[in-house]
Amino acid sequence: MFRIETEVDEARRDLLRSRLRETNTAASPVLAALRGTPGEREVPLHVWALDASGELAGGLVGHTWTVWLHVGYLWVDAAHRGTRLGARLLTEAERIATADRGCTASRLETWDFQAPGFYRKQGYEVAGVIPDYPPGTTEYILTKTLT
Repeated sequence: MFRIETEVDEARRDLLRSRLRETNTAASPVLAALRGTPGEREVPLHVWALDASGELAGGLVGHTWTVWLHVGYLWVDAAHRGTRLGARLLTEAERIATADRGCTASRLETWDFQAPGFYRKQGYEVAGVIPDYPPGTTEYILTKTLT
C-alpha cells in the first residue's frame, strides 16, 4: 500500500535527485568514471553585462556538467539588442566552459519566437524539435561542438 502526496517538498526533491543520480551512475560506465571528479557535478556558470549606469543589460545563466555547457537562459535588454551583446555573452560562456572547465560541447533550448536563427549564426545545430510545446509554439534543442 502506498500513500501518494502532491505537495512541493524540496528535501524530497533533493533526495530523489540524489538517488536518481546514484542509479544512473551505477548503470553508466561513463558516469561511473566521473564519480569523484569535478565533472561529476553541475557547476553554475553566469555571465553578466552591465550598462554604463550599472544596470543589467543582459546575461547568461547556465551550468557545466561532464564535458557539456548547458545554457539555461540568455537575455539581452531590448535597448541593447542588435549590438552583438548576446553573441558576446555566449562567446564568453563558451570560453569559460572550454578553457576553465574542459567542455567540448554546448546545448540549449529555445522557442521558435525566441532565437533559433541567432543560435544557428553562432554555430549551433538543431538536434531536436518539439512541435506544439507549448501549444502553438515549437521548441528547438540545439547543440554545438566547442573547440
